[in-house]
Amino acid sequence: MYNRIIINSKICHGQACIKGTRIPVHQIIRMLANGDKIEELLEDYPSLKQDDVYACLDYAASLAEDPPKGLAGPQTIHS
Repeated sequence: MYNRIIINSKICHGQACIKGTRIPVHQIIRMLANGDKIEELLEDYPSLKQDDVYACLDYAASLAEDPPKGLAGPQTIHS
């Protein structure tokens, strides 16, 4: 599934993007988080495929599961 996601320093400032587009993964994830439906995304971005959206979700899930070294993760709050 990751063959649909690319990271290239010459495209979108090195942000993870959907291959063949200049659509950043974070943009798709935020739109879904804000309540947009996959069907709406596909209408708004004709170059986007449903599998691209699933690849974005999978990519985001993998980052949440195993964040890159050096990034601050969520803080544990003890009450």
